[in-house]
Amino acid sequence: MSESISHQLQLIRRGCQELLIEEEFAQKLAQGRPLRVKAGFDPTAPDLHLGHTVLLNKLRQLQDLGHHILFLIGDFTGMIGDPSGKSATRPPLTREQITQNADTYASQVFKILKPEQTEVVFNSSWMDKFSAADVIRLAATYTVARMLERDDFSKRYHENRPIAIHEFLYPLVQGYDSVALKADLELGGTDQKFNLLVGRELQKHYGQPPQCILTMPLLEGLDGIQKMSKSLNNYVGINESPAEIFGKLMSVSDTLMWRYIELLSFESLETVRQWQNEVESGCNPREIKMRFAREIVARFHSQTDAVRAAEEFEARFSKGVIPDDIPEKKLYIQDAGLALPQLLKLAGLTASTSEALRMIEQGGVKLDGDKVSDKTRIIPSNVTVIAQIGKRKFAKVTLVTEQSGKQAN
Repeated sequence: MSESISHQLQLIRRGCQELLIEEEFAQKLAQGRPLRVKAGFDPTAPDLHLGHTVLLNKLRQLQDLGHHILFLIGDFTGMIGDPSGKSATRPPLTREQITQNADTYASQVFKILKPEQTEVVFNSSWMDKFSAADVIRLAATYTVARMLERDDFSKRYHENRPIAIHEFLYPLVQGYDSVALKADLELGGTDQKFNLLVGRELQKHYGQPPQCILTMPLLEGLDGIQKMSKSLNNYVGINESPAEIFGKLMSVSDTLMWRYIELLSFESLETVRQWQNEVESGCNPREIKMRFAREIVARFHSQTDAVRAAEEFEARFSKGVIPDDIPEKKLYIQDAGLALPQLLKLAGLTASTSEALRMIEQGGVKLDGDKVSDKTRIIPSNVTVIAQIGKRKFAKVTLVTEQSGKQAN
């Protein structure tokens, strides 16, 4: 294997879950031509967060290596509805909804991808031309038994939950997209592996060299536990303000920081290793986190915004300054006091008392500027405290004894 191909493989493997089949992919690279790299997006959630950009970052790395990106908008498959990871059929979108969502993609993805090396394609271009006979012939390439190997189908089948016939068409249509585009490599999340393998098999069926497959992991959210999701409020949106992006990234744990750097940073592997060596030699991880946060803000806004966000963060949080515009919350209680974890939850600083307990254990909770380590601490009634989670979340909380039976809100 040449040094050039070995270098490409090293970069491409960075942060990925699986590369199938690596030997075949090395042979494709050895052909010395730009590879046709496909990634499909059903335009159901056009407001992207950093979790969505894991795949886009890998596409950008492939562009930097000279390869051609096929950014596939699944406007046809979007009307079928992919049930990946779900226990029930996902409601299909209308053509109008899909068109509206697709229009918002370009302004977001081209903050990462190079337009000149990106070909935006819609699978309705070929699927709208399919006749009923064409669909039946496509359906004949796979058996029901093979479809039931897909985890979500298998679970629903064994639990006697419905599986509509049209759902079997989704992986087939996604697979045929690889045939139509003559893809050399397809990227997807780990939850898409079955569909990507279908594409590989269909290419063999239609006499094409089978595509290789690169799966990327799902990025954990700011809590470091569940995957990044707007519904869980543990996300960093790429259209959020520079200060918000910077502050959220500075709030992640020192351990999660390296995971984010691996999947989201464009810094070289050599630079990241240097950062790790610095931390091992005594450098505060916070300094590395600052560098990373500046990089991400600059990517989605500007270098000037990144510098300003860092300065504002330093002035506002690192020097112990409590912001003036923190939200105020009045909690009505019937007892003489309220347990700290419950206070944090009711004040909206944590999603649950278990999260509050975890934050206390990690040393991330302060009252009136002082760190709190006692998980059983009771806050007395008829007092006002400034509660703080990490360096970003504040609330001015007043506890009021309510004799009328009104519960804490």
